[in-house]
Amino acid sequence: MKTLRMGMLATLLLTACDFDVGDLNRPGLDTLQKPTTSSVQALATGLLIGARKGVTERVGLVVEWGILGREALVLTPSDPRFVNELLQGSLDPGSNNFGGNFWVIPYSNIRGANLLLHALDNPSFVGFTAAQKEATRGFAKTIQALDYLQVIDSHDVNGAVLNVDLPLGQVAPIVTSTDQIFTFIETLLDDAKTNLTAGGTAFPFPLGTGFTGFDTPATFLKFNRALRARVAVYHKKYPEALTALGESFLDDTKCTGTLPPAAACTTSLQTGAFHAFGSGSGDTPNVLNTTDILCHPSTVTDAETGDLRVAAKVKTLTTPVALSDHGSSYGFTLYPNSDSPIPIIRNEELILLRAEANCAASTSGSCTGDTTAATTDINFIRVNSGGLAASSGLNASTILDELLKQKRYSLLFEGGHRWIDLRRYGKLDATHVAIDIPKDVIHAAFPIPLTESQAR
Repeated sequence: MKTLRMGMLATLLLTACDFDVGDLNRPGLDTLQKPTTSSVQALATGLLIGARKGVTERVGLVVEWGILGREALVLTPSDPRFVNELLQGSLDPGSNNFGGNFWVIPYSNIRGANLLLHALDNPSFVGFTAAQKEATRGFAKTIQALDYLQVIDSHDVNGAVLNVDLPLGQVAPIVTSTDQIFTFIETLLDDAKTNLTAGGTAFPFPLGTGFTGFDTPATFLKFNRALRARVAVYHKKYPEALTALGESFLDDTKCTGTLPPAAACTTSLQTGAFHAFGSGSGDTPNVLNTTDILCHPSTVTDAETGDLRVAAKVKTLTTPVALSDHGSSYGFTLYPNSDSPIPIIRNEELILLRAEANCAASTSGSCTGDTTAATTDINFIRVNSGGLAASSGLNASTILDELLKQKRYSLLFEGGHRWIDLRRYGKLDATHVAIDIPKDVIHAAFPIPLTESQAR
């Protein structure tokens, strides 16, 4: 934890042309002791910049979690670890960009949020109104929850550290109870809801283009509730998930089932909050369009004929790529440019989360809840996103597999959803995850980084 605490300001070392911010490189102790309006605004904006770090890189979550769920492959002779560590062998906790990944970056941003919250509580800070402080608190806690969710999504039962708001040198325990971790994240999001509700009509800092439509306390609250619904579904708290979805930006009114889907329907399903990127000087580009990031062939071979999502997200390569007995003839088209945004959460996911919450799957994999409502939402996505005919044969024992299939293609290569979803339902096995050659393995979770373990 000492290394982590020394990096508590790492999120402030980034700049972005999408944001009008002050100097984030050297915030100084006066950020806490004598916070100014500009320094607090810079801290807030820095959280959005920090939240996107570790997402777009080749060693970021979209790629690495995608590889573990066999959505993606990275076949590059310059770094064989994408094959011999992520597909084979074991995850090395001492390898910062592979087995030891998805720890320091989110925790650095969490510490940055704590720095912001302390600045807001400083009696000497008078730059914001009471409502603006509440709005900023709600924003900071929501981003913290997103960062904590990244930690638990990547490490699962290996655990997470919950209390990092400690003096340098003090070490909090690693919590391995996922129930305790999810409860902690849910509390953060609910506390943020209270703050945002009292947050007035505007944030005192810009949120950037990724949060267009969610850039006031009232609309950002809908994003907060969307995250709350995702966490509740992961936590199997289905009534809470349905409540949160009702308070989110879920919208199923723009699609009529016509084929191909109308533009208004497609736009509605794409609506959401995104990580924004750019190619300008000092900004962070989206680098997921390199030729060695490939779509795993099982994604195409497992799809139903005519699925519009595959056609929209995957391309056939002129020359197939092969390395270390792995290969693919397919690439992705989701992020064609250096400024292509990456979804945090979209309306399409919310509709599928509602299906999942209504299904309320048991440990045996059968739906014990409202199968009729779940079927309605699944077929809504099949028709309006996939361009497929509605399924007429779903029942309590088959609906979960169909739901996971629709999530696979609706959320393809957006953030490791396939890997996370299969693990949650005990389906992270060779039946659901392609094994290309006999020595390939399936990794269920990232280990705790070696430096973190050694600090205890």
